[in-house]
Amino acid sequence: MPASQIITSAVNPGVKFARKLLRSRKERDSSGLAVIEGYRAVSRAVSAGVRFQTCYYAPSLFLGGNEGALLRSVESSGGRPVEVSPDVLERMSYRDRPEGIVAVIEIRSRALADLPENPKGLYLVAEDIEKPGNLGAMLRSLDGAGADGLILCGLRSDIYNPNVVAASTGAVFSFPVAEVSREEALDWFRKLGVLVVAATPEAEMDFLDADLAGGVALVVGAEQYGLSDFWKGNADARVSIPMAGRVVDSLNVATAAAVMLFEAVRQRRRKG
Repeated sequence: MPASQIITSAVNPGVKFARKLLRSRKERDSSGLAVIEGYRAVSRAVSAGVRFQTCYYAPSLFLGGNEGALLRSVESSGGRPVEVSPDVLERMSYRDRPEGIVAVIEIRSRALADLPENPKGLYLVAEDIEKPGNLGAMLRSLDGAGADGLILCGLRSDIYNPNVVAASTGAVFSFPVAEVSREEALDWFRKLGVLVVAATPEAEMDFLDADLAGGVALVVGAEQYGLSDFWKGNADARVSIPMAGRVVDSLNVATAAAVMLFEAVRQRRRKG
Protein backbone atom coordinates (compact mmCIF):
# COMPACT_ATOMS: atom_id res chain seq x y z
CA MET A 1 0.00 0.00 0.00
CA PRO A 2 1.18 3.58 -0.60
CA ALA A 3 2.37 5.32 2.55
CA SER A 4 -0.71 7.57 2.54
CA GLN A 5 -2.89 4.48 2.93
CA ILE A 6 -1.14 3.00 5.94
CA ILE A 7 -3.73 2.36 8.66
CA THR A 8 -2.84 4.26 11.79
CA SER A 9 -6.10 4.02 13.71
CA ALA A 10 -7.18 1.05 15.86
CA VAL A 11 -10.82 1.97 15.21
CA ASN A 12 -10.49 1.08 11.53
CA PRO A 13 -13.34 -1.42 10.81
CA GLY A 14 -11.00 -4.15 9.52
CA VAL A 15 -8.68 -3.78 12.48
CA LYS A 16 -11.58 -3.82 14.95
CA PHE A 17 -12.93 -7.00 13.32
CA ALA A 18 -9.55 -8.72 13.48
CA ARG A 19 -9.28 -7.84 17.17
CA LYS A 20 -12.73 -9.35 17.78
CA LEU A 21 -11.68 -12.55 16.01
CA LEU A 22 -8.58 -12.72 18.18
CA ARG A 23 -10.48 -12.36 21.44
CA SER A 24 -13.88 -13.94 20.80
CA ARG A 25 -14.62 -17.56 20.05
CA LYS A 26 -18.21 -16.58 19.30
CA GLU A 27 -16.97 -14.25 16.58
CA ARG A 28 -14.74 -16.99 15.12
CA ASP A 29 -17.57 -19.51 15.11
CA SER A 30 -20.14 -17.19 13.57
CA SER A 31 -17.87 -15.78 10.87
CA GLY A 32 -15.89 -18.91 9.99
CA LEU A 33 -12.73 -16.84 10.26
CA ALA A 34 -9.79 -16.72 12.66
CA VAL A 35 -6.67 -14.66 13.29
CA ILE A 36 -3.13 -16.01 13.28
CA GLU A 37 0.12 -14.16 13.77
CA GLY A 38 3.84 -14.46 13.40
CA TYR A 39 6.12 -15.55 10.57
CA ARG A 40 6.07 -19.27 11.39
CA ALA A 41 2.30 -19.55 11.80
CA VAL A 42 1.56 -17.61 8.63
CA SER A 43 4.17 -19.44 6.54
CA ARG A 44 2.91 -22.85 7.69
CA ALA A 45 -0.66 -21.83 6.96
CA VAL A 46 0.40 -20.89 3.43
CA SER A 47 2.18 -24.24 3.01
CA ALA A 48 -0.95 -26.07 4.21
CA GLY A 49 -3.11 -24.38 1.58
CA VAL A 50 -5.11 -22.26 4.03
CA ARG A 51 -7.22 -19.54 2.44
CA PHE A 52 -6.43 -16.00 3.58
CA GLN A 53 -8.63 -12.93 3.62
CA THR A 54 -6.40 -10.15 4.90
CA CYS A 55 -2.83 -9.88 6.13
CA TYR A 56 -1.91 -6.86 8.24
CA TYR A 57 1.78 -6.04 8.50
CA ALA A 58 4.12 -3.49 10.07
CA PRO A 59 7.60 -3.66 8.51
CA SER A 60 9.39 -2.05 11.46
CA LEU A 61 8.36 -5.05 13.61
CA PHE A 62 9.72 -7.71 11.22
CA LEU A 63 12.35 -9.96 12.79
CA GLY A 64 13.99 -11.16 9.57
CA GLY A 65 14.33 -10.50 5.88
CA ASN A 66 11.86 -13.00 4.38
CA GLU A 67 8.60 -11.31 5.26
CA GLY A 68 8.26 -9.67 1.84
CA ALA A 69 8.26 -13.05 0.09
CA LEU A 70 5.81 -14.37 2.66
CA LEU A 71 3.42 -11.48 2.03
CA ARG A 72 3.51 -12.27 -1.69
CA SER A 73 2.67 -15.91 -0.92
CA VAL A 74 -0.22 -14.80 1.29
CA GLU A 75 -1.51 -12.64 -1.55
CA SER A 76 -1.37 -15.65 -3.86
CA SER A 77 -3.46 -17.52 -1.26
CA GLY A 78 -6.24 -14.93 -1.44
CA GLY A 79 -5.04 -12.58 1.28
CA ARG A 80 -5.00 -8.81 0.80
CA PRO A 81 -1.85 -7.24 2.32
CA VAL A 82 -2.65 -4.15 4.41
CA GLU A 83 0.11 -2.10 6.03
CA VAL A 84 -0.59 -0.74 9.50
CA SER A 85 1.40 1.32 11.96
CA PRO A 86 3.39 -0.57 14.63
CA ASP A 87 1.10 0.54 17.45
CA VAL A 88 -1.99 -0.67 15.56
CA LEU A 89 -0.41 -4.07 14.92
CA GLU A 90 0.56 -4.34 18.57
CA ARG A 91 -3.08 -3.73 19.48
CA MET A 92 -4.04 -6.63 17.19
CA SER A 93 -1.49 -9.02 18.70
CA TYR A 94 -1.73 -11.41 21.64
CA ARG A 95 2.06 -11.69 21.94
CA ASP A 96 4.37 -9.68 24.15
CA ARG A 97 6.68 -9.22 21.17
CA PRO A 98 4.72 -9.08 17.89
CA GLU A 99 6.55 -10.16 14.74
CA GLY A 100 4.86 -7.68 12.45
CA ILE A 101 2.33 -9.97 10.71
CA VAL A 102 -1.30 -10.68 11.67
CA ALA A 103 -3.53 -12.52 9.21
CA VAL A 104 -7.24 -13.31 8.92
CA ILE A 105 -7.82 -16.83 7.60
CA GLU A 106 -10.76 -19.04 6.70
CA ILE A 107 -11.57 -21.85 9.16
CA ARG A 108 -11.62 -25.32 7.65
CA SER A 109 -14.34 -27.88 8.27
CA ARG A 110 -13.79 -30.46 11.02
CA ALA A 111 -15.96 -33.48 10.17
CA LEU A 112 -15.27 -37.21 10.13
CA ALA A 113 -15.23 -37.02 6.35
CA ASP A 114 -12.07 -34.93 6.68
CA LEU A 115 -10.18 -37.77 8.39
CA PRO A 116 -8.30 -40.45 6.45
CA GLU A 117 -9.91 -43.89 6.87
CA ASN A 118 -6.99 -46.17 7.65
CA PRO A 119 -7.74 -49.57 9.26
CA LYS A 120 -4.09 -49.68 10.36
CA GLY A 121 -4.02 -46.03 11.37
CA LEU A 122 -3.10 -44.26 14.59
CA TYR A 123 -5.71 -41.90 15.98
CA LEU A 124 -6.18 -39.86 19.14
CA VAL A 125 -9.51 -39.06 20.77
CA ALA A 126 -9.43 -36.11 23.17
CA GLU A 127 -12.47 -35.74 25.42
CA ASP A 128 -13.43 -32.53 27.21
CA ILE A 129 -10.07 -30.83 26.73
CA GLU A 130 -10.44 -27.32 28.11
CA LYS A 131 -6.89 -25.88 28.11
CA PRO A 132 -5.91 -24.60 24.65
CA GLY A 133 -2.21 -25.16 25.30
CA ASN A 134 -2.83 -28.87 25.88
CA LEU A 135 -4.79 -29.18 22.67
CA GLY A 136 -2.07 -27.42 20.70
CA ALA A 137 0.61 -29.63 22.23
CA MET A 138 -1.35 -32.75 21.29
CA LEU A 139 -1.59 -31.59 17.70
CA ARG A 140 2.17 -31.07 17.66
CA SER A 141 2.76 -34.58 19.02
CA LEU A 142 0.29 -36.14 16.60
CA ASP A 143 1.98 -34.53 13.64
CA GLY A 144 5.42 -35.51 14.94
CA ALA A 145 4.30 -39.12 15.42
CA GLY A 146 2.90 -39.33 11.90
CA ALA A 147 -0.56 -40.14 13.25
CA ASP A 148 -3.66 -40.16 11.08
CA GLY A 149 -6.17 -37.98 12.87
CA LEU A 150 -7.54 -36.30 15.99
CA ILE A 151 -11.16 -36.52 17.12
CA LEU A 152 -12.45 -34.03 19.67
CA CYS A 153 -15.43 -35.13 21.77
CA GLY A 154 -17.40 -33.70 24.65
CA LEU A 155 -16.86 -30.03 25.31
CA ARG A 156 -16.44 -28.36 21.96
CA SER A 157 -12.84 -27.27 21.73
CA ASP A 158 -11.82 -24.00 20.12
CA ILE A 159 -9.25 -25.27 17.66
CA TYR A 160 -8.36 -21.76 16.46
CA ASN A 161 -7.81 -20.28 19.89
CA PRO A 162 -4.53 -18.32 19.63
CA ASN A 163 -2.92 -20.53 22.27
CA VAL A 164 -3.83 -23.68 20.31
CA VAL A 165 -2.29 -22.24 17.16
CA ALA A 166 0.89 -21.24 18.99
CA ALA A 167 1.31 -24.51 20.91
CA SER A 168 0.70 -26.61 17.79
CA THR A 169 3.57 -24.81 15.98
CA GLY A 170 1.43 -24.78 12.86
CA ALA A 171 0.16 -28.38 12.94
CA VAL A 172 -3.36 -27.01 13.42
CA PHE A 173 -3.38 -25.94 9.76
CA SER A 174 -2.55 -29.31 8.22
CA PHE A 175 -3.38 -32.08 10.68
CA PRO A 176 -6.80 -33.80 10.15
CA VAL A 177 -9.23 -32.95 12.99
CA ALA A 178 -12.90 -33.82 13.50
CA GLU A 179 -15.32 -32.63 16.18
CA VAL A 180 -18.10 -35.15 16.77
CA SER A 181 -20.06 -36.83 19.55
CA ARG A 182 -18.68 -39.79 21.49
CA GLU A 183 -21.25 -42.07 19.86
CA GLU A 184 -20.32 -40.96 16.35
CA ALA A 185 -16.62 -41.42 17.04
CA LEU A 186 -17.06 -44.91 18.48
CA ASP A 187 -19.26 -45.99 15.58
CA TRP A 188 -16.67 -44.67 13.11
CA PHE A 189 -13.88 -46.64 14.78
CA ARG A 190 -15.99 -49.81 14.95
CA LYS A 191 -16.70 -49.62 11.22
CA LEU A 192 -13.04 -48.90 10.52
CA GLY A 193 -12.01 -51.88 12.63
CA VAL A 194 -9.44 -50.18 14.84
CA LEU A 195 -8.81 -50.99 18.50
CA VAL A 196 -10.13 -48.40 20.96
CA VAL A 197 -7.75 -48.00 23.92
CA ALA A 198 -8.84 -45.79 26.82
CA ALA A 199 -6.22 -44.23 29.09
CA THR A 200 -7.41 -44.04 32.70
CA PRO A 201 -5.36 -44.04 35.94
CA GLU A 202 -7.37 -46.83 37.55
CA ALA A 203 -6.73 -49.30 34.72
CA GLU A 204 -4.66 -52.34 35.72
CA MET A 205 -2.95 -52.82 32.36
CA ASP A 206 0.31 -50.97 31.84
CA PHE A 207 0.20 -49.13 28.50
CA LEU A 208 3.55 -50.74 27.64
CA ASP A 209 1.84 -54.14 27.72
CA ALA A 210 -0.91 -53.13 25.31
CA ASP A 211 -0.69 -54.05 21.63
CA LEU A 212 -0.58 -50.70 19.87
CA ALA A 213 1.09 -51.92 16.68
CA GLY A 214 -2.09 -52.23 14.63
CA GLY A 215 -4.94 -49.86 13.94
CA VAL A 216 -5.61 -48.07 17.22
CA ALA A 217 -7.49 -45.11 18.64
CA LEU A 218 -6.03 -43.80 21.90
CA VAL A 219 -8.57 -42.03 24.09
CA VAL A 220 -7.56 -39.42 26.68
CA GLY A 221 -9.58 -37.10 28.90
CA ALA A 222 -9.11 -33.88 30.84
CA GLU A 223 -6.95 -34.11 33.97
CA GLN A 224 -9.60 -32.86 36.36
CA TYR A 225 -12.35 -35.35 35.54
CA GLY A 226 -10.69 -38.07 33.48
CA LEU A 227 -12.55 -40.09 30.88
CA SER A 228 -16.31 -40.44 30.85
CA ASP A 229 -17.96 -43.75 31.68
CA PHE A 230 -18.91 -43.97 28.01
CA TRP A 231 -15.30 -44.46 26.90
CA LYS A 232 -14.36 -46.59 29.88
CA GLY A 233 -17.27 -48.90 29.18
CA ASN A 234 -16.93 -49.11 25.41
CA ALA A 235 -13.17 -49.29 24.99
CA ASP A 236 -11.60 -52.54 23.82
CA ALA A 237 -8.84 -52.06 26.38
CA ARG A 238 -8.11 -49.76 29.31
CA VAL A 239 -4.52 -48.81 30.12
CA SER A 240 -2.64 -46.62 32.57
CA ILE A 241 0.77 -44.99 32.72
CA PRO A 242 2.48 -46.17 35.93
CA MET A 243 3.56 -43.32 38.21
CA ALA A 244 6.45 -43.65 40.67
CA GLY A 245 6.47 -40.11 42.06
CA ARG A 246 5.98 -39.20 45.70
CA VAL A 247 3.57 -36.39 44.88
CA VAL A 248 2.59 -36.62 41.20
CA ASP A 249 -0.06 -39.26 40.48
CA SER A 250 -0.75 -38.47 36.83
CA LEU A 251 0.72 -36.73 33.80
CA ASN A 252 -0.49 -33.66 32.01
CA VAL A 253 -2.96 -34.90 29.37
CA ALA A 254 -0.83 -33.63 26.48
CA THR A 255 2.23 -35.38 27.91
CA ALA A 256 0.30 -38.60 28.50
CA ALA A 257 -0.98 -38.54 24.93
CA ALA A 258 2.54 -37.99 23.58
CA VAL A 259 3.98 -40.85 25.64
CA MET A 260 1.38 -43.29 24.32
CA LEU A 261 1.54 -42.06 20.75
CA PHE A 262 5.26 -42.60 20.54
CA GLU A 263 4.99 -45.99 22.23
CA ALA A 264 2.61 -46.92 19.41
CA VAL A 265 5.16 -45.62 16.92
CA ARG A 266 7.90 -47.68 18.61
CA GLN A 267 5.82 -50.85 18.44
CA ARG A 268 4.97 -50.28 14.78
CA ARG A 269 8.60 -49.79 13.84
CA ARG A 270 9.61 -52.87 15.75
CA LYS A 271 6.89 -54.90 14.04
CA GLY A 272 8.02 -53.60 10.69
